[in-house]
Amino acid sequence: MNSSDPVDVVGVGFGPSNLALAIAIEEHNRTSDPSERITSHFVEKQHRFGWHRGMLLPGTTMQISFLKDLVTQRNSCSEFSFLNYLSERGRLVHFINQQSFFPTRLEFHDYLEWAAGRVNASVQYGATATGVLWDGEAFEVQIDGMPSVRGRSLVLAGGLSAKLPADIRPSARVFHNHRLLDHIQEIPSLRHQRFVVVGSGQSAAEVAAHLHDLYRDAEIHAVFGKYGYTPADDSPYANRIFDPEAVMDFHQSSTELRQQLLDYHRGTNYSAVDPPLIEELYRREYTERVSGRRRLFVRGASEISKVVESDTGVAVRVEHRPSQDVLDLDCDAIVFATGFRPTGLTDLLGALAGECELDELGRPLVARDYQLMTSDRIGGAIYLQGNTEHSHGLTSTLLSNLAVRSGELVTSLADARSGSGRATTEGEQILVHQSL
Repeated sequence: MNSSDPVDVVGVGFGPSNLALAIAIEEHNRTSDPSERITSHFVEKQHRFGWHRGMLLPGTTMQISFLKDLVTQRNSCSEFSFLNYLSERGRLVHFINQQSFFPTRLEFHDYLEWAAGRVNASVQYGATATGVLWDGEAFEVQIDGMPSVRGRSLVLAGGLSAKLPADIRPSARVFHNHRLLDHIQEIPSLRHQRFVVVGSGQSAAEVAAHLHDLYRDAEIHAVFGKYGYTPADDSPYANRIFDPEAVMDFHQSSTELRQQLLDYHRGTNYSAVDPPLIEELYRREYTERVSGRRRLFVRGASEISKVVESDTGVAVRVEHRPSQDVLDLDCDAIVFATGFRPTGLTDLLGALAGECELDELGRPLVARDYQLMTSDRIGGAIYLQGNTEHSHGLTSTLLSNLAVRSGELVTSLADARSGSGRATTEGEQILVHQSL
């Protein structure tokens, strides 16, 4: 594309959220007059489409229904639906026979790749955005080693970055779980046949189970502050927190009520594990107690107090918090399944982040339509996808409402292109956000 000609929207990042947006734009353009069609361009730092490839562990399943795909809740007849994907892959009948709403993570990733290859979108892979400028007419997205691209609006889908304890430095033996499959291939040697997994959420439990399966002679020590894994709340009423209508409820609530709602429903998403996996891990540990050959150790009410790496392994100290007993373990690797943090505005926008308004806690002020509140010096719209849990609720970084949000974003972009949009108050904005 000619970098001097601005498109209607530049999307930074091309994960599931901007993929859903690209599909919604394509379907909008098919039924619109030429004057109403939206032009777009996406930049993605990966060299091909991928979504958490390092955690595509065998047998792990999605925690959302296949109906919460890229399109169905917006357009149930879309050719980009998961059901159409199954039909084209020749597996529709076989999937139905499973009698399950939850595909494996590997299959859902294949669906996303299929959709990314099918959508008619301008996507520039291997392009790392280093900053954004506003030139008075459009945003100029600067790209490392490549020409910049320009857009009248900007959609930021920078994704999440791994969160490690402040005193931990990653290495070949000390790493976050998000690239587990890559990391376990790079461990220098397995001298001690012992691993430590830190964390109490779904990913931590999956990692512990996977390592226990993969290394049949190794000990796996799962360490976390609770006494045991907490079951995820997947009950129908609790799941209403992920409904599109819940976003409106959350955004119009007071700061105090928003925090209460997050606290009430944290068990649907954070530090919670699917009950069947909890039961399976407990069964394994109990069976080993009976046999006398222990390999799986779930160490609750505990914490890691020391991590010292050497040429031959990692010395890990585990402290049981109630008794203050200490256990020293020589390990081949320690895996931190300690969650993620949203990519910051400065990482996405560079110096332009200084034009964005923040609340009293330093978080971005985001209107109902996920548009960043900016200074009057910025004439275009910047939309955030992620880093909005404080303003829009638990769906901020999840897949649950991708389809609905992408449709609403297209409506907003189309209005802006036609000039029919108007200045609105924060409470009047239309939802345009998508999860990462």
